[in-house]
Amino acid sequence: MLIQFNFKNFKSFREEATLDLSAAKMTEFSNRVVLVGGEKILPVAAVYGANASGKSNIYNAFEYMTHYVVDSFKYGGEEEKFEEFRPTPFLFDSISADAESSFEVYFTLPGDKSERSYNYGFCINKEGVTEEWLNSKAKTARKYSTVFYRGTTDEELDLSGFPKSSRDNIQVALEKQVLIISLGAKLKIGKCKAIRDWFLANEFADFGDPFTNFFLSRRLPKGFVEDKNVQQKVVEYFASFDEHIKDFRIEKVPQEAESKEERYKINALHKMIDSDEMAEIPLGSESAGTLKMFALYPELQRVLEKGSVFVIDELNARLHPLLVRNFLLTFLNPEINVNHAQLVFTTHDTWQLSNQLLRRDEIWFVEKDERGVSTLYSLADFVDEDGSRIRKDESYEKNYLIGKYGAIPTLKSIDFF
Repeated sequence: MLIQFNFKNFKSFREEATLDLSAAKMTEFSNRVVLVGGEKILPVAAVYGANASGKSNIYNAFEYMTHYVVDSFKYGGEEEKFEEFRPTPFLFDSISADAESSFEVYFTLPGDKSERSYNYGFCINKEGVTEEWLNSKAKTARKYSTVFYRGTTDEELDLSGFPKSSRDNIQVALEKQVLIISLGAKLKIGKCKAIRDWFLANEFADFGDPFTNFFLSRRLPKGFVEDKNVQQKVVEYFASFDEHIKDFRIEKVPQEAESKEERYKINALHKMIDSDEMAEIPLGSESAGTLKMFALYPELQRVLEKGSVFVIDELNARLHPLLVRNFLLTFLNPEINVNHAQLVFTTHDTWQLSNQLLRRDEIWFVEKDERGVSTLYSLADFVDEDGSRIRKDESYEKNYLIGKYGAIPTLKSIDFF
């Protein structure tokens, strides 16, 4: 489970930002808090903020870290590839524009009976990796111990947590653009592969991106084509918000000579109102909301099975608030979410901003100041003008919309017509 994510000097975030999923000391919805590795961890984090405040940059930062951990072994000695994939720092400050960016996570591995906690992170600049570290902590331990540490020079390379043969292999192959975790996983070093696989299991969906919307709505759930049971599960999933779809009919499209990709025509079957016959509608002709829920299904299925993290940008786009609420309850209900999957999402949907649904420490805000610098803060840590913390019986939605918590747009009348 993700305990905490820290990042610095990435896009609109000049200073260090922390998204903390460890539970604060509060009484509401205590049944949903998961105790793992001596940590009390939350299943959900909802991020609110005005347009262009930097909400999506939290999604982008975690996605960037994930992709670099998984793929950086490909960039060794490849200056052009690295140039394309190095992070974007805060550009409205001459010092930050040339400074390194940093990314760090605290987490536990799903299915790990020892419940060991890990702290992994790295710093990266225009030339490559400047620092990287992995620490671990036993469930009963108070402090983290070093697995490896890497600085800017060879003298600052500590691989003492690896077997000697693994240390030698890493030292021979390591290049400045490559992360030890990425290289170690490629070399089949167990500890590195376990960390890499944790990142690899996490899922991302950016519904603010039209291309991603198009791509995701055409991705099929695993086993959907050949397994009728999978199709029935998708029908049951749809029935939670739309009972009109009764089944699917799948037809393989003849393969073009130059194409190696198999293609399928999928029709949704709807019951006729005047007979027991079924009407067929191409899946692509269903509503945008239905297509979005279809797009969410494969990732939802995987994260619930693996107990991983689902990060979604613009979860509320094209979905009814009640449907979003139902989606959230999938993660908030311990009887459904038995493997402790987590959901981190950005949204403008204030209908979910309710003390009847979310804890104060599950609600986060992003605000951008006049210099273009974004700040991330939790409702649990927010202090009002009187120096008081927010009470659990307050109307979060009302207070947010009147500006009590900040992170709303500054509006002027549209009078230029």
